[in-house]
Amino acid sequence: MSTQTLMTSIDIYCERTDAGYWSEPINALTNLSFILAALWGYWIYHRLHKKNGETKGDILILIAIFMAGLIGAGSFLFHTHAQVWSSFADVIPIWTFVAYYLFLAIYRIVGPSLARAFRIYGITLVCIIAVLFAFSRSLLASNEADAGGDGLNGSTQYLPGIIALYGFALVLQLRKHAARGWILAAAIVFTISIFFRTIDMRVCSAFPLGTHFLWHTLNGLFIALLLQTLVRFGRKSAR
Repeated sequence: MSTQTLMTSIDIYCERTDAGYWSEPINALTNLSFILAALWGYWIYHRLHKKNGETKGDILILIAIFMAGLIGAGSFLFHTHAQVWSSFADVIPIWTFVAYYLFLAIYRIVGPSLARAFRIYGITLVCIIAVLFAFSRSLLASNEADAGGDGLNGSTQYLPGIIALYGFALVLQLRKHAARGWILAAAIVFTISIFFRTIDMRVCSAFPLGTHFLWHTLNGLFIALLLQTLVRFGRKSAR
């Protein structure tokens, strides 16, 4: 990919009106929600760690908390620079966090052996990819794709995540796991946030600010709920 391509401007949100750095101030600043989610996660982690008198840190949990903060930083870069290179800074931390969290949640919260956790993780990834592929083929066949590339302003990529979340919540409910309410709440918040991401470009004429900032705000809460679930119920001492 050439340098010129990487520097190409991207304008796919209502709030952006030009290629300027500060053309999306609300979309940029609401990325603080991810930083706050990470700080809340670390605060609870530190409090529980100290309460239990543990002398060694849980590096796997700390990595997840750090990754959550990177989501905010990457998204801030995208909504200020709004170029192809910054879109990678936005997307890579998100999907890295998703992939890492998915495995850690299976291993630490569901609680299988490490080998079985990898097997479940692999099967889950294959199912997610299959669902995403099916959605993509269906949309291409119907010729309903819009500027977002999928008819949903680019939100199709997150639909397998919704399915996986509700599936995970169901598994925890069947097991009567104490974390089931947290995951269900996270799934509901994520569903609502995707709705606001999807309608952003469709409401520009009536609401020029758009609704993408609500995607950020609610996603910050979503990430916070995921981290709290991991910190409270996925710690080694809790198993």
